[in-house]
Amino acid sequence: MYGFIVLLVVAICVLVSCLKIVPQAQAFVIERLGAYQGTWSVGFHLKAPFIDKVARRVNLKEQVADFPPQPVITKDNVTMRIDTVVFYQITDPKLYTYGVENPMLAIENLTATTLRNIIGDLELDETLTSRETINTKMRSSLDVATDPWGIKVNRVELKNIIPPAEIQNAMEKQMKAERERREAVTRAEGEKKARILEAEGAKESAILKAEAEKQALVLHAEAHKEKMIREAEGEAEAILKVQQAKADGIRALKAAAADDTVLRLKGLEAFEAVADGRATTILLPSELQGIASLGATLKTAINASDRAKGGDGKDTPCDDPMDKVYKDAYDECT
Repeated sequence: MYGFIVLLVVAICVLVSCLKIVPQAQAFVIERLGAYQGTWSVGFHLKAPFIDKVARRVNLKEQVADFPPQPVITKDNVTMRIDTVVFYQITDPKLYTYGVENPMLAIENLTATTLRNIIGDLELDETLTSRETINTKMRSSLDVATDPWGIKVNRVELKNIIPPAEIQNAMEKQMKAERERREAVTRAEGEKKARILEAEGAKESAILKAEAEKQALVLHAEAHKEKMIREAEGEAEAILKVQQAKADGIRALKAAAADDTVLRLKGLEAFEAVADGRATTILLPSELQGIASLGATLKTAINASDRAKGGDGKDTPCDDPMDKVYKDAYDECT
């Protein structure tokens, strides 16, 4: 009875051990009697007891391998240390299990040798500025090399590039000099732009000032022109009025039917106005030759000339015989 129970328990334990559940993103490599039997994917599986075994549990997720810094030498013989990060994923569990003994060690050594080959063709400056190129070349090389191992290399990144201390000091000095140069260039460009703006402002100011002066001169010339036009119009109007007054006087004389005595009196007045006390020689019109008082008229003209020259002027206008002649003629006309 007890033996049957023991056998039943052992059978149950063996059956339970043969039941396998493969979780998500994993795969089981199964061997039967030491030979590859198959690969179990996600789900419930039952293996044969005692002859089948799980040779390897393979993780199908993308994994990260961070390798320590590797010493490399550039084309210009500068030794530096570079550490890399490899992102890989197992695509074939069978090849991963049977392709290489230690896949991670193999990837690490392969990464180091590939990195040395790539950096050996680059100079220091190119190494520091060509990370993307180095990453692409390394990913391509590693992907081809690890394909027989069932491994897919997705990305390779240079984590750190550590140059020697003296190179770092030189680089810092170079960067400082470059920053100072950029600062000087920026300051010079700023001063140049400031001078250009000042010159443009002065030019604009001079142009505006010249335009203002030009406008002022134009306005002044127009004002002077308007003034001259107004004065000319005034003078012309005054001349017209004088001539009109003279014409009106002539018409008035004609309308009054003045006789010869009045005309002679007006001629004497005009003659006196011509003499104006400053004439030394007077030519008498022929109409005055018949006047009986010609001698008195000459005497009056001579006295007026003497007064103009500063004579004694003893005779006064009231004593002049011509005054009486003028008065008698005026009384006779009126």
